Amino acid sequence: MYASSWTNTEILGCILGNQELARKIEFCFKEETPSMDKLLNIQGIGFQTAQKVMACYELSNRFLLKEKIKVIDPEDIIPKISWMKYEEQENFVCITLNSANNIIDCHKICKGLVNQVPIHPREAFKNAILNSAVSVIFAHNHPSGNTHESDEDVSITRVLCAAGKILQIPVLDHVIISKTGFNSLCRKYPELFEQTFG
Repeated sequence: MYASSWTNTEILGCILGNQELARKIEFCFKEETPSMDKLLNIQGIGFQTAQKVMACYELSNRFLLKEKIKVIDPEDIIPKISWMKYEEQENFVCITLNSANNIIDCHKICKGLVNQVPIHPREAFKNAILNSAVSVIFAHNHPSGNTHESDEDVSITRVLCAAGKILQIPVLDHVIISKTGFNSLCRKYPELFEQTFG
């Protein structure tokens, strides 16, 4: 049987050598991102097991980030930023793209408070320049679960799009993600964006 046909619990059980622990972990993290502290609160899981689970989680993220994914619409970036859904603070990331619209990398720019994150174009485009990116997509999460954009979200999008125009690194979208879904500002405010997907 190929591993691709296994359930998450079966894969984790194979790694840990304990299906019961795997079931407990799968049950606890169906709707949130695992962390060392949360894992250690599960009965029967010690430090070494928790460390092994976190190592697997980090390794899978690294492989996912290296996978060549062509971005045609906002939905294509969601697997890259799904970890942000259950973060308790706002995180702001920059996804860099090459000339074929393939993802080069996903960079965390900054982490803020529960309901806001400070961002400056200098930091926002730094990794895009280092990656020789042809375009970028910005994204941040709303810990509240609400995906509706604030006035500040629209304002910073306008600033970032203007900076991208000067740098000749167009912003294709600014995505807001939460545990309830996502919101594409490019779809709602296309007039802000110099260039769109395609």
